[in-house]
Amino acid sequence: MALFVGNYVNRVDKKGRVSVPKPFREAFGRQSFLGLYAYPLFKFNAFEACDEAFMERLSDSLEDLPMFSDEQDDLSVILESAHRLPFDPEGRVALPKDVFDTTGISGQALFVGRGRRFQIWEPKAYEANRGEAFERARARGATLQLRQPPKRDGEES
Repeated sequence: MALFVGNYVNRVDKKGRVSVPKPFREAFGRQSFLGLYAYPLFKFNAFEACDEAFMERLSDSLEDLPMFSDEQDDLSVILESAHRLPFDPEGRVALPKDVFDTTGISGQALFVGRGRRFQIWEPKAYEANRGEAFERARARGATLQLRQPPKRDGEES
């Protein structure tokens, strides 16, 4: 599964195309669909993007919710709002109109690595959000419990 780290600002052309950062784009080379999936975030005016394997995990997770429940119905909007965006020969994707409407992106798009996913933001909006997130984490004294690395073949428990 892909790992997305760092952040990159790229120009959006007049046709609404933007080059996906090369380190991000390379992570998609191992899947059958040469492109990415993008869906709106509930919490922010941004989009999140992922590879095919993560989108399948997301879909499977929705199937784990009780059938016909409000929770399943409400969260399924992720799938109906998602876009399958193929890469062109130059490594660009054409952003749909709702991405521009939701994010406020015009001349530049910011790609922000989030591990197994990445986000697409209007750069100034992200900077404001990043500062707030940092302060919330600092005020809470946020910590992270790291998972143990998976055992390798032949290792004892």
